[in-house]
Amino acid sequence: MPANRAAANLLSRETSPYLLQHADNPVHWMPWGEEALALAREQNKPILLSVGYAACHWCHVMAHESFENPEIAALMNRLFINIKLDREERPDLDHLYQQALALLGEQGGWPLTMFLTPDGAPFWGGTYFPAEPRFGRPGFPQVLQAVSQAFHQRPEDVGQNVEALKEALTRMASPARGSLLTQKQRRAQAERLLREIDPLEGGLKGAPKFPQPVILKLLWSAWTESGDPRYRQAVELTLRKMSQGGIYDHLGGGFARYATDAKWLVPHFEKMLYDNAQLLELLTLAWQATEDPLYAQRAKETVDWVLREMQAETRPGGPACGAFASSLDADSEGEEGRFYVWSEAEIDALLGDNAAFFKEHYDVTSGGNWEGKVILNRSQRPDSLDPTEEAVLAEARQKLLSARNKRSRPSWDDKVLADWNGLMIAALAQATRPLEEPAWLTAAQEAFSFVSREMQRDGRLFHSWRHGILKHPGTLDDYAQMIRAALALDQATSDRAYRVQATTWAETALSLFWDDEQGGFFQTAEDATDLVVRLKHAQDNATPAGNGTMAEVMARLWHLTGETSWRDKAEATISAFSGELDRSLFVYPGIFMASQLLDNAPQLVVAGERGERRTEALLDAAARASLPNLVLQVVEDSDLLPDTHPAAGKVQIAEEPTAYLCRGMTCSLPITRPEDLLKSLREGWVS
Repeated sequence: MPANRAAANLLSRETSPYLLQHADNPVHWMPWGEEALALAREQNKPILLSVGYAACHWCHVMAHESFENPEIAALMNRLFINIKLDREERPDLDHLYQQALALLGEQGGWPLTMFLTPDGAPFWGGTYFPAEPRFGRPGFPQVLQAVSQAFHQRPEDVGQNVEALKEALTRMASPARGSLLTQKQRRAQAERLLREIDPLEGGLKGAPKFPQPVILKLLWSAWTESGDPRYRQAVELTLRKMSQGGIYDHLGGGFARYATDAKWLVPHFEKMLYDNAQLLELLTLAWQATEDPLYAQRAKETVDWVLREMQAETRPGGPACGAFASSLDADSEGEEGRFYVWSEAEIDALLGDNAAFFKEHYDVTSGGNWEGKVILNRSQRPDSLDPTEEAVLAEARQKLLSARNKRSRPSWDDKVLADWNGLMIAALAQATRPLEEPAWLTAAQEAFSFVSREMQRDGRLFHSWRHGILKHPGTLDDYAQMIRAALALDQATSDRAYRVQATTWAETALSLFWDDEQGGFFQTAEDATDLVVRLKHAQDNATPAGNGTMAEVMARLWHLTGETSWRDKAEATISAFSGELDRSLFVYPGIFMASQLLDNAPQLVVAGERGERRTEALLDAAARASLPNLVLQVVEDSDLLPDTHPAAGKVQIAEEPTAYLCRGMTCSLPITRPEDLLKSLREGWVS
């Protein structure tokens, strides 16, 4: 290896927008890989690993303060081998080092700043460090000097840290096994979570407020299983507060990643594909239960934003590729939120005679509501007005949006991630019929086709694609979310090709990730070589954990096919983590929901021909019922069902399309009228 390889910034050859943001830093950044690790071993230098993502505001701050500073960069270059990592490209590495930071007693987040031995083992770290001491944190130069000194002068102390962290991480990869979950345990978990919901503002108590869609979905699922209205009310409160708050973009659609305050007013302005996918799913469920126009409006505006602004391109400025980009930045022109905020004077000038009415309903004042600026929101006047007045507000919003579109836009991270696309594909497939938007199904199918066609090599999924370049073997999450997307499309279309693809990916996931000794799935494939510990976890965070989703899709495959191997693997996955469930309140919703789907899924069989008017009327009725665990099959002949299915052999009545509702091995009487089907789904099969 040439001796000068570390004497340059090597990020310009990367495809990640986040890494390219740092390609001009005076820091001698290298991408993660064997080249950087080998250089660290050769020079006996510790590694400074800096992890972030393109839309991260505090990542930008640390970059401007430290990584663009020639003196600090020179210190970094002299003392360390410096590696930049996009957490979205390598979520497995990010999770590993976030866990290591947590074991050190530090709060995680981004930017993540970890110090590693030359073989990649963590020994100390933090998140954001200011260039000079402030916020109760040491200055970054002091940190660099102290860490380098410890590495070279106190190797025993560093070694002890390394071994202790490795042992703890290894233990985390062997969670406590337990038994299968019961309905009583699921109810107890929902009760515990319900006590953490802010009774006034929704969401979890306190600030900052994250959407936490996985927790909200668990509460919604608890309502569908128990009929207890408190669970549903908690979710509706949260969705309504978010939908009218500043975390929602009232002009362009879509939700920001979180609110920095306790009332959903001040967003951290970045927009992530994964948040909006999961919130679209929740808005659809809420609409199905209530037919509240607010939920439909927010769902449609959010999808409009996704289809308008988040279609990834085949090349810069080229045509859309069919799949979805990752995120929009929080910053523009060097300021957080600049693209989104307003002054009263701007609104007066643009809206003229309608300005006063608009300002009254969108919290516009001369002093602003955030740092002298206005974040548009309807928190103070959340109720819908009559249609004429709402039309006036809609016209005003369109004028403001047109003006905003002339501003300098936030940058976007246009790489395509398989797991995040899976989340959006599933959400679109589930929403298209309830909200009567067939174009959404087309968009979902196009994105699915892209991932299937362009992000597979030799039968294996890859994680990231950008402008024709495919990178990083798929993680468990990629397989889990794309399998779930395939099954959502199967349910939406009855095209069995989707089920075939889901089954193929599930079998591949079992071969690559399954833990033969303890059950459950590792996060990375068996042939992964660049992690000091191969982790296995079921912790749901901003995105659902792969193990919870895999348990869900295997349970669904069991119901669809009757093949007991899928049930066995779903049960083994749940059992692999169930011994941990009482130890932490928030981290395992996916495992609980998979247990409910496995044990108590409502199954709907419609014996009829897709496209036939009466069959479609039954499906339209079913789409108005809010049942996240519904397993739907449309078959022209119920003899096509597996022999183990309780509806197998049941026939159409008087040659009419006929529905059967089943739980366990019991089915309803035949249903031919759409209104009777909807009533049964909403009343007889919910509470």
